Amino acid sequence: MKTSRRARVLPDLAPFRSSRDFRLLFVQGTVTFFGSFMAMIALPLQIKHLTDSPLAVGAMGAVELVPLVVCGLYGGALADAVDRRRLILLTEAGLGVLALVLLVNALLPEPLLWPLYVVAAGVSGLTGLQRPALDSLMARIVPHEQLTAAAALNGLRYQIGAIGGPALAGLVVAYAGHAPAYGITVAGFLLSVLLCTRLAPAPAVRGAERPSLRGIAEGARYAWSRPVLMGTYAVDMAAMFFAFPNAIFPFLADELDAVWALGLMYAAGSVGSLVLGMTSGWVSRVRRHGLLVVAGAAVWGLAIAAAGWSGSLWLVLVCLAVAGAADMLSGLGRATIWNQTIPEGLRGRLAGIEVLSYSVGPQLGQVRAGTMAGWTGTRAAFWSGGLACVASVAILAAVLPKLISYDATTDEDALRRKAEQEESRRDAGRESGAAAEAL
Repeated sequence: MKTSRRARVLPDLAPFRSSRDFRLLFVQGTVTFFGSFMAMIALPLQIKHLTDSPLAVGAMGAVELVPLVVCGLYGGALADAVDRRRLILLTEAGLGVLALVLLVNALLPEPLLWPLYVVAAGVSGLTGLQRPALDSLMARIVPHEQLTAAAALNGLRYQIGAIGGPALAGLVVAYAGHAPAYGITVAGFLLSVLLCTRLAPAPAVRGAERPSLRGIAEGARYAWSRPVLMGTYAVDMAAMFFAFPNAIFPFLADELDAVWALGLMYAAGSVGSLVLGMTSGWVSRVRRHGLLVVAGAAVWGLAIAAAGWSGSLWLVLVCLAVAGAADMLSGLGRATIWNQTIPEGLRGRLAGIEVLSYSVGPQLGQVRAGTMAGWTGTRAAFWSGGLACVASVAILAAVLPKLISYDATTDEDALRRKAEQEESRRDAGRESGAAAEAL
């Protein structure tokens, strides 16, 4: 009985036991996220240090937007046409080179501002190329019934880096400068590349077409024909556009007279996500994943609004932690719906659209938050965005009822994908048995 209760709370580790590639990606992702978050915090801090302008910090979102849109869509088509392992490996190496550029610039007697924006754009482009391959690989290496558990474990992987990276970055930058933070990022990417070389090949499906605008349009038409998928994209983009204030955390820290706590602000949301991930055993038994998407996004908006109203540092941190837990809950619902229902031949292109839905929103959100803070003040940028998030999510839930009613046990697409994966595994087993007999 005690074991049963524990299993309802603790994370489901089934994907670890069933997939070697999942274990490799978990470790690789933890290392990458830790190093990436070091640079992600050090970069806006360096721009703030050089300019002391919220608009200059928020402009990072505008610089990153176009490369993300273009490369995200093309990366999705590429992931359906080439070996996904090779694509992941090459882009990871490219990200390491860009981290090295940041390190060299930080070591100059007078660091330049423009390379920071160039690197931000390059990172955005390479991430857009890489993420569809990573995301679409998950449904191939993890059994269908373990996809929610895999999403929860991937969330833990992300949060380990998201907590450790910002917390350490704040301390490193404050006491040692920007260069050591970028140096840690470079070391992380080097280790990540070595881990990626151990992944099994992941070639495209037989008969896959070369990347093309027609192929991208085919993926977009499929997404448009699926109200459930469109709902996940729209809810996430609305939540991030209206209530993603990370770019103005440094200015909120100044208003609270708590510059020392900036790293805690960046890490608080991840702490909330980590707590949810560590108690996510129950999520594997959820079947109404659309409800998770909507409820999580609404609570995210309320928590961000509350953070803007609060005058207490510790209450702000609690609100940000609640927001992080809600965001992860919504993310688990989205990832499960995507992986359970999208056909294998379209996974890369749909993953490219997914990259836009959960990346373009935050980029535009940074621009919105920075612009709003410049016009009306930091706190107004927080609470107005949070309330707008709640209102937009409520409207989308009303006009997209199929998202609310999604049930993994009855949805036709989910059942079809499950049957296809089981048939593919049976075919692989028969081929393996035939090869063993031949030997």
